[in-house]
Amino acid sequence: MTAPAANRNRRGRGGGPLSGEGRWALLFLAPTILGLVVLSAGPILATIAISLTKWDLLRAPQLVGLDNFVDLASDDRFLLALRNTAFYTVVSVPLGMVISLGLALALNQTIRGIAWIRTAYFLPVVTSTIAIALVWQWIYSPDSGLLNQFLATFGIAPQRWLSNSTLVMPAIVVMSVWQGLGTNIIIFLAGLQAIPGELLDAASVDGAGRWARFRNVVLPLLTPSIFFTGVLSLIDSFQVFDQVFVLSRPRPTDATITVVYFIYENGFKFFKMGYASAASWVLFVIVAVFTTIYFRSQNRWVHYQ
Repeated sequence: MTAPAANRNRRGRGGGPLSGEGRWALLFLAPTILGLVVLSAGPILATIAISLTKWDLLRAPQLVGLDNFVDLASDDRFLLALRNTAFYTVVSVPLGMVISLGLALALNQTIRGIAWIRTAYFLPVVTSTIAIALVWQWIYSPDSGLLNQFLATFGIAPQRWLSNSTLVMPAIVVMSVWQGLGTNIIIFLAGLQAIPGELLDAASVDGAGRWARFRNVVLPLLTPSIFFTGVLSLIDSFQVFDQVFVLSRPRPTDATITVVYFIYENGFKFFKMGYASAASWVLFVIVAVFTTIYFRSQNRWVHYQ
């Protein structure tokens, strides 16, 4: 067989995009690709055009150029939402990662029933955020809430956790951190179990104690898991909505409004679709900038085996 014929034969049997297998792959992927384009990519790109208009869904859009973005820069409620979102991110991300890492270290044991304990920690992840927020709304209740009942045993007066402007955002952070523990713990556990036991044994032979082994062996090898968890937590924290929507009913106060709630409020309560689209693109740029900075920082502290 000549070389060109052999090449054609290999292309016909291989995994090229126009081969038989490639065509079948594209056929099976077509519904997913179509759904991604129509339901995700299309609307995302459409918001670019909508952000340049004034549109209430009833009348034809009116082109206003960059006026929506200019108005956002002087909108006190939007700036307040940015500040609250920044506070939520700065507090919840490191707090959640530190607690998750500590619990992952505790759960990285070979004791009886450990699988059930790990499953219990993961259950909040697969539970509806709305359902969890309703439970925490009862926990934070000023009259019969579980938290105030617990504090009463120490002689502490009941607190209005969800109506006090100083306490409400920390209360939302606590609920969110608790709910997100399961995902972070699973990732950290996978990273811990991937660390070769020989390295820990060698460190023990050299006289390293538990803290020295953690600091010099475990933590450096766990940095890829820390980096990945940080990316997920960072992006998720900027999009906080469900917790605020439920715990701050009927309407978030100045202490609890976040950027995503601001977008929802303007788009689906006030029908200012152009304004909401502009706010969503501001949020997108902020998340993209911080994620890019975070990715570029990995060369300085993330260690791959």
